[in-house]
Amino acid sequence: MLLDGEAWTAKVRGFKSEAWRLETLPVYRVPSEDGDIRDFLSGQRIDPDNYSSGYTESLRKIKAEGKTKGRVHIVTQPLTDYLRFEFMYYNVHSQAGDDIRILDVTDRVNPLQGVPDFWLFDRSEVVLMNYAEDGTQISRELYDGDPTPYIEYQRIALAESVPFKEYVNGGNRA
Repeated sequence: MLLDGEAWTAKVRGFKSEAWRLETLPVYRVPSEDGDIRDFLSGQRIDPDNYSSGYTESLRKIKAEGKTKGRVHIVTQPLTDYLRFEFMYYNVHSQAGDDIRILDVTDRVNPLQGVPDFWLFDRSEVVLMNYAEDGTQISRELYDGDPTPYIEYQRIALAESVPFKEYVNGGNRA
């Protein structure tokens, strides 16, 4: 089943304890970010100490409710312009409660080679995130099989990654 609009919003907001994502791409093409990326590339930066958005407020609310939201992003060096842009937001999102980790596979075998982007909700529901080669999202698909392989992918990603803050401060291995 494809998830769009209200069905997707309900899935992202309706988890009971944990929402977790694996990100595997060096670029995600999101039309609403085009202007922000242009601003970033021209030297504009957000102030991490004073930045607030609907997303950061949502993260704070999730944390206050005792829920967790996290992700692991698989990267290689050098980082793409998109990843450098995304890292600027990862900084404020991690401060707001998003458990962001980085799995750098520049000098090692990717332990999750071939695993697609996905969301795992409450360790019981999987949503596959389908993208074109250029990073444009094609669809979100509720996976109707056994979530066990995706729980194992999450375990591997967490074990092989480092916290975002540690990564940007020079630590790149688990």
